[in-house]
Amino acid sequence: MVEFKSVTKRYGGVTAVDDISFSIEPGTLCTLLGPSGCGKTTTLRLIAGLEMVSAGAITIGGRDVTSAPASERDVSMVFQSYALFPHMNVLENVAYGPSVSGDRDANDKAHEKLRMVGLEGFASRMPSELSGGQQQRVAVARALVLEPQVLLFDEPLSNLDAKLRRRVREDIRELQQSLGLTVAYVTHDQQEALAVSDRIIVMSNARIAQVGAPRELYETPRDRFVADFIGDANLVEAELGAHRGSRAPVRLGGVELELAHRGIAPGPVRVAIRPESIVLKQGQTSPLRGVVKKAAYLGTHMEYTVEAPVGQLFVVDRDVSRPIPAGTEISITLSDHGVALVPS
Repeated sequence: MVEFKSVTKRYGGVTAVDDISFSIEPGTLCTLLGPSGCGKTTTLRLIAGLEMVSAGAITIGGRDVTSAPASERDVSMVFQSYALFPHMNVLENVAYGPSVSGDRDANDKAHEKLRMVGLEGFASRMPSELSGGQQQRVAVARALVLEPQVLLFDEPLSNLDAKLRRRVREDIRELQQSLGLTVAYVTHDQQEALAVSDRIIVMSNARIAQVGAPRELYETPRDRFVADFIGDANLVEAELGAHRGSRAPVRLGGVELELAHRGIAPGPVRVAIRPESIVLKQGQTSPLRGVVKKAAYLGTHMEYTVEAPVGQLFVVDRDVSRPIPAGTEISITLSDHGVALVPS
């Protein structure tokens, strides 16, 4: 387990990480997600020992490593740039860590890790002869050969094209699960985080905005920032009525819904509505109606911009067989999932 206890990191007058506490369970992949400058990479470097805390404590495997140097933390890091030695071949790169420690089995261990990442026949190649995805795998093998308690990834897919990113992220997730690795993974890409994570720590302005499983964060965001940052969300003004047990009536655009109130006091609120949770139908089948302003075909789905009494809505429809043309008057209904209250 990796545990942060009220950790703060300051650079002069700038607070990069502000009093954060969280834990990463053994054998899980936990993603630190947030926009640039939110503190996620600094947090990763604090785990690695590349930065020292200004206040608070860090434990790894129950051992206090707050003041321990990077070499004594039993962690390995895969850097964004991969940081491969250009004058060494693949095998030499992977074997470097154990070989400088005097491990006589360094080459055997390096070959084993190369097989693990699917690069068994690439041992004699130079980094310049590899694709971006292959270089990334070498970097992973070099980190794994040290057999760390915790593996750290800093934006590992940022240098890859979109199609390769998907394949490599699947490889990383499969490897993590098959080996039972404890992984801390940094990214600013929401889809990447949703695809690979057991848990996600969303950061904003040096603090933790919300922690949870991917589905929890997507379907029940705590606030406007989380709703808007993870995926797309339509944020609609509404009025929350008196609580009825765990649920309460919500009025928006002449329609009344019943949603989990999540402890939010009655009165003005916002409703976060995911684009795929909006159903459009031609004709007057719902009291909430609108007009399609834009329609775009994207192969796997349609994207619509709809003007409605509650404001402009972004809609994703997986049914591409019957597209709705721009200018069409439509009825709007909401599905049971992907609709949640957030404080106003």
